[in-house]
Amino acid sequence: MKRLCAKAALELVPDHGTIGLGGGETISYLCEYIKEAGKAIEAITPSDQTKKVCKQLGITVIDINEAQDVTIAFDGCDEVDQNLNAYKSGGGIHTKEKIIAKMAQEYVLLVDETKVVEKLDCKVPIVLEIVPEAASYVTKEAKKLGAKVKERNEKLLELYFEGISDLKKLDQDLKQITGVIEISLFYQIAAKVVVAGTDGIKIIES
Repeated sequence: MKRLCAKAALELVPDHGTIGLGGGETISYLCEYIKEAGKAIEAITPSDQTKKVCKQLGITVIDINEAQDVTIAFDGCDEVDQNLNAYKSGGGIHTKEKIIAKMAQEYVLLVDETKVVEKLDCKVPIVLEIVPEAASYVTKEAKKLGAKVKERNEKLLELYFEGISDLKKLDQDLKQITGVIEISLFYQIAAKVVVAGTDGIKIIES
């Protein structure tokens, strides 16, 4: 199914220019298909594994700061809803992933059908990347918003909620806590989602 998703994503890859690539197996398959198709692109990526795959395939990887016009960026996610909101909590590199997403003219998520829900639920935590010295303060403020807080490491806090009534407000409230660098909730960032399922490929667009 991941190969099916990557093959569908290839149709969105330009013949040349700069693209963003996230991490994960589907992205690795997409890299293979890009090479096979002979597309003259260069990539920016926050993922060490994707950098390694690109190097093996001979795909040029440039530093994020060197990128000018990023035509499109591809990534996976832990969960995505019908309104294109997503959690990217597992990898812990969501800040760099979000930078690339914002740089791109179009941000596309690649998932299998098990990752798609009607509305984002609370099975997946929202992860905050924080300034380590702010851990205690951020934890206190997050609890005021109704979160149960678990420390993943000195830079990452996992927030668990019983329910989320207003996703937009939560996105704003979490970002406004002093000491929070970025959050793993990708609210209204993706332009489309390529979904691979038992019935083939489906595209969810804004």
